[in-house]
Amino acid sequence: MDRNIADLRKDYTLQGLSETDVDPNPFIQFKRWFDQTLAAQLVEPNAVTLATTTREGKPSARMVLLKGFDERGFVFFTNYNSQKGQELAENPQAALVFWWAELERQIRISGRVEKISDAESDEYFYSRPLNSRLGAWASNQSEAIESRAVLEQRIQELQTKYQNQDVPRPLHWGGFRTIPVEIEFWQGRPNRLHDRLRYTRLDDGSWKIERLSP
Repeated sequence: MDRNIADLRKDYTLQGLSETDVDPNPFIQFKRWFDQTLAAQLVEPNAVTLATTTREGKPSARMVLLKGFDERGFVFFTNYNSQKGQELAENPQAALVFWWAELERQIRISGRVEKISDAESDEYFYSRPLNSRLGAWASNQSEAIESRAVLEQRIQELQTKYQNQDVPRPLHWGGFRTIPVEIEFWQGRPNRLHDRLRYTRLDDGSWKIERLSP
């Protein structure tokens, strides 16, 4: 074992998290914490790990960007033909993990995933910068490519094709919404005795809050 790695450790001392601190509604609690990340000016506060699996249960994980949330769930966008898109088509369940090191906080979310409406995907797509919209056409996401030059040539071709006209949203590109059944708020504490409060959605749509052992 590499002792330099094994000896890495940090004691978390910023604050605690008690049942009286949190809102009964996990979406309101999420917004409270997310607003605090914005106020703290963290880099990429909406970056989140997305974990998916194949039908057989083979897992994969990657970083995506959260682009919206409300009481329906948490939204991100991708190429539907990408690895994550194909895995979500096979097994529409996912887990999300936010890690905000500067605030010593983590949020874990798990639940069912569904595509958002075409209208919602259109609204976001047409708000993107031009080159980002072209990139959605240029990249066959997750497929092997011969070289970067191939990608850059494709972008140039698309810039010429769509010069002075709107770039339509590809039908293979759009949003997914994670509809949570569990949301856990984690606050680092000294001596690894972290605070963990888990919200679980009940059959009637309400939420149960439990403290988990660290």
